[in-house]
Amino acid sequence: MICGMDVLLQEHAGSLKKRRVALLSHQAALVRGGATSAQALRRAVGPALCALFGPEHGFTGQTAAGEKTFSSNHPEWGIPVYSLYGEMRSPSAEMLAGIDTVICDLQDIGVRCYTYLATLLNMCAVCREAGINLIVTDRPVPLPVTVDGPLTEPGSESFVAPCPLPMVYGMTPGETVRWLCAIKRTTLQPTVVPMSGWRRADSLCFSADTGGFMAPSPALNSIESTFSYAALVFCEALSGIDCGRGTNMSFRLFGAPWLEGEAFSEILNRRKISGVHFHPHRYVAASGRWQGRELNGVRLGVHKPAAFHPVECSLHIIRELVGRYGDSRVWRAKGVRQHWFDKLYGGSTTRHDLKNNVSVGRIAARWRRERTEFMRAREKAMLYRG
Repeated sequence: MICGMDVLLQEHAGSLKKRRVALLSHQAALVRGGATSAQALRRAVGPALCALFGPEHGFTGQTAAGEKTFSSNHPEWGIPVYSLYGEMRSPSAEMLAGIDTVICDLQDIGVRCYTYLATLLNMCAVCREAGINLIVTDRPVPLPVTVDGPLTEPGSESFVAPCPLPMVYGMTPGETVRWLCAIKRTTLQPTVVPMSGWRRADSLCFSADTGGFMAPSPALNSIESTFSYAALVFCEALSGIDCGRGTNMSFRLFGAPWLEGEAFSEILNRRKISGVHFHPHRYVAASGRWQGRELNGVRLGVHKPAAFHPVECSLHIIRELVGRYGDSRVWRAKGVRQHWFDKLYGGSTTRHDLKNNVSVGRIAARWRRERTEFMRAREKAMLYRG
């Protein structure tokens, strides 16, 4: 299996040399042999590469979540490296002046609230309006067969919910762009360069062929973190619960000083949540409200990623936390941002359902009904089977 950037350079490097090219990417986007997309493109087309654009976390992928990044010049190539997570979240006309081709190559994770999706869609919209040729080179996502969680509610669109997708949507970046163009009936469509030899069943596919796995952001520092990210991203809003951010187990566990790791693991395991086991795990919080404190925690062991539904799992975790430890430690803890919870879940309905004790089964069943039209609409956009 080889990624879309490798395919593009094998087949079209010659024609790219005749253009003025910009690249939206980051250091997590690797090609065969382990070079970054930017390095491979620079070697292939030389001075035809005129500009770089970076998403949240910066082009180097080192900036913490939510921190602004700043534009600069590449120290060796002498070309601008523009930030799309600072003062601006879409490229300006000045940034794209003289550019006739933009290539997008982002290692995304297929979760709606992970902001690379919004950055990609913003770039698509600007290039379409400016008449700039746009090429999306495709990459695998960690949960390619999983569709889970609520669709973005009308009127709740934001940078972490940019379009009406489920929270986990089971499409590669190329498929997502094709789906969006189809539902918007866009005539000027990007060129999507598919991967070669990839099947959806190849969920654990970050091997030497794809350049290996590079953390797409500081917090998602392992492939295991990408599996459980959507199950624990609620911790960003419910500040009384830590998710290991800043540790080597970020988004693979959760904890609090008052949590009983062994007892709570047993409670969750009795739920028999598909694809995951829960284990007690003590650790020291590296950030947030409990920074520096040793916490009682629970680790998520995702042993069958294709069977795991992380957003539905998040409902079980929140419901059991409230049931055992009370509203005051979950929804009314110091620093809780209920508005941010709503943004992450694409609207307020999920929060209201949880607070009103609607069963997890009923919530998940409604999500499945809501997704019916989405699943039908995305069929023609899918590039990979099996």
